[in-house]
Order: sequence, then structure tokens, then C-alpha cells
Amino acid sequence: MSEAWVAAEPRTERDESAGRHGGTDRGRAIRRGAETHPRADDDRPSTDAGRHSTDDGGSTDVDRPLREARPLVAASWRRSVRARVSPDGSARVELDEDELAAYREAHPLSAAMPVIRELMGAYATDGEHLLAVCDAAGRMLWVEGHPGTLRKARGMNFVAGARWSETAAGTNAPGTALAVDRPVQVVAAEHFRRPVRAWTCAAAPVHDPYSGRVLGAVDITGGERLAHPHSLGFVQAVARAAESQLALLGPAPDPGRIRLSALGRDEAVLSVGGRRLRLSRRHSEILVVLAHRPDGVGGDELLTLLYEDESVTPVTLRAELSRLRALLGADALRSRPYRLAGAVDADFATVDRKLASGAVAAAAGDYAGPLLPASTAPGVVRLRERLADRLRAALVDRADPGLLADWAYSAWGEDDVVVWRALCAAVPAPQLPPVRARLDSLEAELSAGATGLQRPGHHTRA
Repeated sequence: MSEAWVAAEPRTERDESAGRHGGTDRGRAIRRGAETHPRADDDRPSTDAGRHSTDDGGSTDVDRPLREARPLVAASWRRSVRARVSPDGSARVELDEDELAAYREAHPLSAAMPVIRELMGAYATDGEHLLAVCDAAGRMLWVEGHPGTLRKARGMNFVAGARWSETAAGTNAPGTALAVDRPVQVVAAEHFRRPVRAWTCAAAPVHDPYSGRVLGAVDITGGERLAHPHSLGFVQAVARAAESQLALLGPAPDPGRIRLSALGRDEAVLSVGGRRLRLSRRHSEILVVLAHRPDGVGGDELLTLLYEDESVTPVTLRAELSRLRALLGADALRSRPYRLAGAVDADFATVDRKLASGAVAAAAGDYAGPLLPASTAPGVVRLRERLADRLRAALVDRADPGLLADWAYSAWGEDDVVVWRALCAAVPAPQLPPVRARLDSLEAELSAGATGLQRPGHHTRA
């Protein structure tokens, strides 16, 4: 059988994590038309792989595939060889019917299955494809779709209860998507195992919308008609919808917990004890600093974090803290050091946690704008720039055209030349002209020294 990548131009799938929100209209439009494009990859295919022994005593000549393959596929083949996957083997069924029924009933993704079926069920059946959902270990929990395709898939054990992780079944879309934690499309002979090379599949990981932890993956599997970039975009959208459903069904917030909303606002909103308070700008700055430093801040340090003017006296700060204590309640704000009495759910901290866990799409969905954008308090400015720069760098690294467009077409990203450059490189060709025109305009301003990135108050930098 011919190798699918020999005739095709190498390309790399764009990764996607789940976010809870759809983003801007322009971002959604670009996401719907997303295609795969070449990009740099540090993990290049080896040219001297040679022959490798496998777990069944046989061998596989992977030299030519590794030279010819897309970087993502070549890296996956090497991992499959290291895991001693047999190229002629089949997936192992690990869960019998009773074990499977109990396991998937208790699995978090069971709550998202109605949405997954609604979006994929008719498409799979009408197109003679299969929809599949697996757990984080690659065990298939649900495999549904066209009856004839289901019968064919049983021949390679693509059935509920079987393990299709990359280390167990070699290169395949759901297993490889879990291995690299991003959406993956695997076409025909790109599969490591020969019995699977008549199939094409696309899969995307699904994350817990709160912790960012990978829960499993959603997959579409079928014949050669799925060998199109739109299949990858489709499964990405389904994964995001599943994450949004899980977010809607998530635990209700503790009504006694303090919630602070400061992203995209000049004046923060505090929710506590059933009350919703709109804070003054100075009180907003104080609470942002104290929420970031739950162990407390000494008076002298707090003064430097809040005031640019070094002539401001501690008396001024104590007066502001006294007014804030009267607003929140005597027990809510403590001193020596200054700190909040209870835990605070701050929106900027939530975005930061999701970024740290790798849930970039979820973090971008929660990012409502710069942190207290009008504030010049040194401590707030540092937090604002740090969070924006981290999120921005993650989006550029992820290179997802929809997520980049959400940022570029936002009020805070419209002059961000770095993101526009990344979007220009990632956007599908039919939607490139207006992006290219905007980038050319920004770069002309930048070369003239008048770019909006240098405007006071903007949190992005060239």
C-alpha cells in the first residue's frame, strides 16, 4: 500500500484546547474555515531510523516513512516504535460489558455525550463514519455511527472497551491527540499499524473546564472522505462544545466565597454574602493586590505597590484601607500584615491557573480584557502585563487561527502586531487578504514609530 504522506505536501495540524466560550464572531468564522498549514517543528523526523524490533518478534522498516512524514506523524511513529507496538497487531479490549457500563456511567464525559451525539450523530451516520469518545488513557467508552462501518471497525477492535492509546495501538488520531494534548488528524497510511491504514480519523482532546485536566478525546473515524482539514475543524468544535457543556453543569460557586471580577474593567466588582459591590478604582487596586498575595502585604510594601508618587504617606493608605474595611465589614480585612480574611476567587487568577495547566483555549475564553486597564498602580501594572504576555505567548505558540483572531479583533488586541503576524501565518488562505492588509498597516505604523503598541495604557508590546 502506498504511503499517504509520500504524495501529499507535509503539513501540521493546529492544536486546540478547549475553551468554554466561542470567542469573537471573527474568531468563530476563521475557526470554521481553519485548514492545516506547514509550520516549524523542533521534533523533525529521523533519517536513520532503520529497522526496529517489535513486541511480537517482528520488525518494521520505518526509515522511509520517517523521512517523508509530517513532523507530528514522524514523532508519533518513533514513540510507537519505542513502545514496541506491533505494526500488524490489533487493539486490546480491556473492559467487558459490565465493567464498561459502570465505568462510563461514572465518567465525567458521560455528561457531555448528549451534546456530542447531537453534533456528531447524524453526521457520522449519514457519512458512513463513526463517532468515538475515549478516556484519558485511550480506552474507548463510546463508539457509535453507521452500522456497516461499525461492523468493519470490529475487525480491528475499534470498539468500546478497547485501548487505543498511542503506546498500545501506535499512531492514531485519538491516541496521538491524547499524547500531544492537541487536535490531530491521521490519514490512511499515516497510521502505524497496517490494519488501520484503510481508515482516516480526526480527534481532539477534551479538558475539564475548571482544572484544565485532560478527560479524554472525541474522534471521528471513517474512510477517505474524512481526509480534509474541515474534519479536524469539526472535531475541534465538538470538543469545545463538550467543554462548554461540562462548564455549564459544573458545581455552583460557594455563595459565601468572595468573588472578584477585575478583567476588562476600570472598577472591579466584588460579590460577597449575596451582595454585589462596584468598587472605586483605588479599592479595586487594593483588592487585586491582596487577592494576589493571600499571605498578606506589609504597609510599606503595599504603599509602593499602589502609588507611583513616592510622596504619598502611610496615612493616606490607612485612610483608604479604613474606608474599604467599612465597606466590606470589619472582619473581612485584617492588618499586620494587610490581608483578606477569606479566600477570594479572582477572575485573573483563574485565567492564570488555566494557563499553568495548559488549558489555553479555556484561559482565553475567560480573559475578558486587561486587568484594571486604566490603573497605573505599579503592582497592578506588573500583574496586568504578566498575565497578558503569558496568554499572548501561549496563543502565538498554539497557532490556532480562531483563538488568535479572538485576540486580534478584540479591543485590546487590535494593534498587537505580534498576534497579527501569528494570525497571518495561521489563517486559512481564503481569509488571508484582510488579515494581511491589517498587518501591513500595523507594520507601516511600526516602522514610522507611531504604532498603537506604544500608546500609553496598552498592555501589549512589540
